[in-house]
Amino acid sequence: MNLFEQAARQGQGTIPLAERMRPGTLDEFLGHESVVGPGTLIGNAVARDQIFSMILWGPPGCGKTTLARLLARTTQAHFVQFSAVLAGVRQIREVIEEARRQRQMNRRRTVLFVDEIHRFNKAQQDAFLHHVESGLITLIGATTENPSFEVIPALMSRCRVIVLQPLEPAVIRQILERALADAEHGLGRRRLTLTHEAWDHLVAAAQGDVRHALNSLEIAAALAAPESAGDDTPETIDLAHVEQALQRKALLYDKNGEEHFNLISALHKSLRGSDPDAALYWLARMLAAGEDPLYLARRMVRFASEDVGLADPFALNQAMAAVEAYRLLGSPEGELALVQAAVYLATAPKSNRLYTAYGEVRQTVRDTGTLPVPLHIRNAPTGLMKGLGYGRGYRYAHDFEEAYTPQEYLPESLRRKQFSQPAERGYEKTVAQRLEKWRRIRAGARRDAAQEKDKPASKDQ
Repeated sequence: MNLFEQAARQGQGTIPLAERMRPGTLDEFLGHESVVGPGTLIGNAVARDQIFSMILWGPPGCGKTTLARLLARTTQAHFVQFSAVLAGVRQIREVIEEARRQRQMNRRRTVLFVDEIHRFNKAQQDAFLHHVESGLITLIGATTENPSFEVIPALMSRCRVIVLQPLEPAVIRQILERALADAEHGLGRRRLTLTHEAWDHLVAAAQGDVRHALNSLEIAAALAAPESAGDDTPETIDLAHVEQALQRKALLYDKNGEEHFNLISALHKSLRGSDPDAALYWLARMLAAGEDPLYLARRMVRFASEDVGLADPFALNQAMAAVEAYRLLGSPEGELALVQAAVYLATAPKSNRLYTAYGEVRQTVRDTGTLPVPLHIRNAPTGLMKGLGYGRGYRYAHDFEEAYTPQEYLPESLRRKQFSQPAERGYEKTVAQRLEKWRRIRAGARRDAAQEKDKPASKDQ
């Protein structure tokens, strides 16, 4: 007997808990108040019964299908639903014909919900186009993929994109608690409780996917049940039950506590220490424990400037590409882009000179305040400003050999400050050589200017 059969024997039914616990009204739809609440675009459309064509974009288990069904209940329109995985052009044509009949016979418009609309090819999407534009069909599409890439532009222009974010851990727990208390559709008749560790692991493992969380809870409940069906003895779901239900072991991790900071510190220091093996280990540890992959990607973007800098200017490109790749693919496919970025950063030449230069210049700004901009590099858009000396003596660099001419750009009191000190590693070595050459030319120009200033005045003057 498998776990779902065991759950059915205990009176929970064969319909998965996630399906049984779908909210019946928009008021019960948790976690997306900024999208469907009063005064929002969808909230106002529901209040006026003027549902518009839209693409619901979000990760699995965030509520796209549930929202579409709830919108169907609030409208007087004829509602049709099918999945793009199973339907083809023939089914689309049948829906269009039925929509025409509804308009002619009942004067009802048709709302069509297409789940996984990104699975439709261009020809299938084209079949909707005219009918969405004419108003015969109001289209609600749901997708886990970026619609900018998966939905044809002509159809996109006729739909509003509604972005649904992964559910926050607090919302996941609230929905699970509702399932535990609901005696009619949920597990309320079982008198179940969860240990603190079981709660933490179940919520963290969901990673914003409430369907996964509910179905895992149902399996864990079946594992924790006593042998005698119908026994009303209180039952406790512990960490072992949840681990078995999830088929994954809980890792010591607390996103808001010490272990979170310990692990991100370990990842950062492994990257800085040019150890790709350790960097991959700590990256995998954090992902397995439920860390937000985009948080890790953002930390690597910071690392690319703080610890690699201009020693390898492509490091920042790699980190940013990893961010965009993960946003496009999600988990698990997009995690490989994070792996690529981590290995690249770990094996890149290192320099923290940008970091230290920025720290020094910030301190200088605090210490010296608002020093005036030298007159010769001020803009002079008016005659008055030109008369005051704005822009006078400015030398346009492109008019000179190698597009360089010695000129002062810092305020008078800071003219000999050198904030940028590139390292002798990677591309920064080239930058250092270039700066050294320019600084020698500028130093010579300063000496010549000083000597000219110190010359005795001519008798003819």
